[in-house]
Amino acid sequence: MLGPATWLVALLPFAVGQDDALGLGNGYLTFKTRNFDIQLGSDSQILASLKPSGSSFDFLPFDYLNRRARNGQYHWGDITYRYRQAGSSSGAWTDGDSSAARKPVTGTRSGASDVLAGALLGPTLPSGAPLNVTREWIDVDGDLGLHFTISNVGTDDLEIGSLGFPAEFNSIFTDRSAEDIQAKCSLSDPYIGMDAGYIRVAPVSGVGPALVVTPIADTPLEAYRNLVEGSYAGTYYGSQTFEGFYEWQVLSKAWAEKEWKTSQPWNPPSSRIIRKGESTKFGLRFSLARDGVRGIDKAVQDTGTPVAVGVPGYIIPQDGQAQLLLRSDVQVASITSDPASALTATQISPGLFQINPSPSAWGRARLTITYSDRRTQAVHYFITKPATKALSDLGHFLTTAQYFTDASDPFGRAPSVLTYDHDVGQIVTQDNRVWIAGLSDEGGAGSFLAAAMKQAALPAADEIAKLEAFVDGVLWKTIQTSDYAVRKSIFFYEPSVVSGYPYRGDIDWTGWWSWNRQNAYAIDRAYDYVHVTATYWALYRVARAYPDLTKAHAWDWYLNQAYQTVMRCMQTDSQGNLIVGYATEGLMGETVFGELLTDLKREGQHDKADALSSKMRKRADRWKGMAVPFGSEMAWDSTGQEGVYYWANYFGDTSTASKAVGTVLGFSPTVAHWGWNGNARRYWDNVYGGKLRRIERQIHHYGSGLNALVALSAYRSNPSDSYLLRIGYGGMNGPLSNIHDDGFAAASFHSWPETLQWDGYSGDYGPGFLGLVLGSATYLVDDAELGSLAAYGGILTGTEGEAKVVTTDAVRRKIFVGPLALTVSVDAGIIQEFTYNASSKSVKVTLSQLSSGPKAKSAIVWVEGNFAVRTPGLKQSRQGWEVPLGGSPAEIDIGPS
Repeated sequence: MLGPATWLVALLPFAVGQDDALGLGNGYLTFKTRNFDIQLGSDSQILASLKPSGSSFDFLPFDYLNRRARNGQYHWGDITYRYRQAGSSSGAWTDGDSSAARKPVTGTRSGASDVLAGALLGPTLPSGAPLNVTREWIDVDGDLGLHFTISNVGTDDLEIGSLGFPAEFNSIFTDRSAEDIQAKCSLSDPYIGMDAGYIRVAPVSGVGPALVVTPIADTPLEAYRNLVEGSYAGTYYGSQTFEGFYEWQVLSKAWAEKEWKTSQPWNPPSSRIIRKGESTKFGLRFSLARDGVRGIDKAVQDTGTPVAVGVPGYIIPQDGQAQLLLRSDVQVASITSDPASALTATQISPGLFQINPSPSAWGRARLTITYSDRRTQAVHYFITKPATKALSDLGHFLTTAQYFTDASDPFGRAPSVLTYDHDVGQIVTQDNRVWIAGLSDEGGAGSFLAAAMKQAALPAADEIAKLEAFVDGVLWKTIQTSDYAVRKSIFFYEPSVVSGYPYRGDIDWTGWWSWNRQNAYAIDRAYDYVHVTATYWALYRVARAYPDLTKAHAWDWYLNQAYQTVMRCMQTDSQGNLIVGYATEGLMGETVFGELLTDLKREGQHDKADALSSKMRKRADRWKGMAVPFGSEMAWDSTGQEGVYYWANYFGDTSTASKAVGTVLGFSPTVAHWGWNGNARRYWDNVYGGKLRRIERQIHHYGSGLNALVALSAYRSNPSDSYLLRIGYGGMNGPLSNIHDDGFAAASFHSWPETLQWDGYSGDYGPGFLGLVLGSATYLVDDAELGSLAAYGGILTGTEGEAKVVTTDAVRRKIFVGPLALTVSVDAGIIQEFTYNASSKSVKVTLSQLSSGPKAKSAIVWVEGNFAVRTPGLKQSRQGWEVPLGGSPAEIDIGPS
């Protein structure tokens, strides 16, 4: 049955479930390679356990295997396929699935010393099929290999239109405590890069060895299919506690012709012909990245798989440029773009290419790299409008198409920026998830939050006028109570209260989320207070820098409103306990609380600053020593890390801050694909804020922009760690891709291959955009990957000794000079460009104003680090330097203080 490798059958002490299609009661086959401790099911030979050698950490849900032993539940070692007679282009496809009706497989013997176990899969595949499938588990230089040999034993040539290998990892959170999830579970993400494709698997904690799955021979990752399983008690597949599993799809033509025919696939779908009497082989390799997530690229490259590194990432504005570093054992033969004119790749040194987008291109684009050994690699980009133009379009759309003005609305929602349904081109005035139409929670507040934060970055007089009308007419009148509390929704379902209101009859109003007025008006959700605080803070920033733009209130009113909202959120009872729900947790977007605290200090309002700081310190003290301080409304989440990191870092709790950074590394991949690069894991929020309601890996939902703030801050503290910058910049730029050509911004992009499009609702886009605004900067860095200076969010010219950077990031008000660990920011106008001189350790910064939009009389320049503005004649103001802004650019000199 087995090759010469050592093996044994082990019976586990736990009870085997009644649905034991895997034959777990018959034990396991145990093997060791140099890098792994391995267990296979004895009857099925599916991969049951995969641990780094000598470790107790398991990348697979071995402890839940007895809950996943039914037919139709997938594991590594399973196979799915579709075939038809070759030449029958319109013929029906026949399916095969090794999990559908399991039977013990037939073991085979091999004389090869590297074969751990082998089996004929005929007994567990459809009988009478003209395909024989042989599977082998092998030792590949100390790694684990999975080989399939597919033989055509029929009388006709066959076209294989689908071939998939289900991928199972320990991402099941059901019935686990937060501590168990952190200690035991992993998260996986694909790089759908054809022959260079791979799956990366990181511990949830971000600490410890990571895993990569790479192709052996001709086994491209052409597509990544979501697997359909039944949902059972104990795991609840496809739920908030168990996202579900996916499949490495080698061939996808059969799916593209049927289930996926309305979507645009990541890569061209393909099929293969197997002549009668012939066989073909496929394989995957499991390898360790012992250095953890930062070692994933090296682990992939060590298998001989090409690796691509993009600077600054794979979301590129039309006026930007990027670099692409290709690491491969063989030379690049050609690079082509699809669409053909969208991207141009120019080689600037061995393995390094400059990537320029066409000024007329917009949306998804793919570079296909063909190597001299005929392997191909797909690198996926998204081209946006120039970043400031995209923001301008966004602001205009939010305050025109999404601006609700029906003064007869009985819920008091006019005037406001309401949720929008882009599919039908209408404002969403009714949804049974009442908050979506109710201007609160993320799904309802997202649009007005985005509109306000846009003003902090790029003010426009007409948009500000509408937001001030919203503040006085709705926000401070209806969404908030007189003591600054924030309601969960001002739309509700209670016909007796709004007699005559035409609630839609085609909507089901019987679910828990169709709150009545009492439940909608509850003020017990701390997350909602952040959106309101940020709105006031953004208008404070506008009023302070552009005082002529705000007509209803002066800057100090907006600043006080922001302060009072935070303090109401952090109100305590007589025993000193926080009374607003979730106020003890990290809150998404609460970096704006830190910005508020900074501004209170700059304005000399020290009593308020001290009071706010005291509230934040009590929360931070609570998180000290907690194994998992990232609580939320969910069993596991990626929302608490930003707030926990900010205050732990602010108050010097390096241990808690490091935990936050670790988890961000665990759930934010970096791969050569715009959709996954820096994309913090979210998979349930479409149920609460999207139009297409389903559990799925979301692309650039708000977690991207918010968790980017953690990675970017950590990078600025350690400018030698370019991995943090890659994740942070990719995530921070993620919300830029959500902005459509007309200015509409979607909640997220649907990753399932039958969809691959943006959600129809604007939903909860706003928090992610907050991350973009607060995190946006141009970085000049010593990039460890490139081995040279590089610009993230800017155009770099000059030499290593004197480098000039023209800024192209979305906000253009902050720069970071990595070699000096220097941050410079302004409150008005833009930083047009800067020049770094290595020998004098100085920077010349040119301030200017955008050609369109309002003009500021002056800008305050803030410098972080042991540096100071050395330009004579400038006066200090608000802990910075005031620089007059006129019709021509102003240059300032910054050097060591």
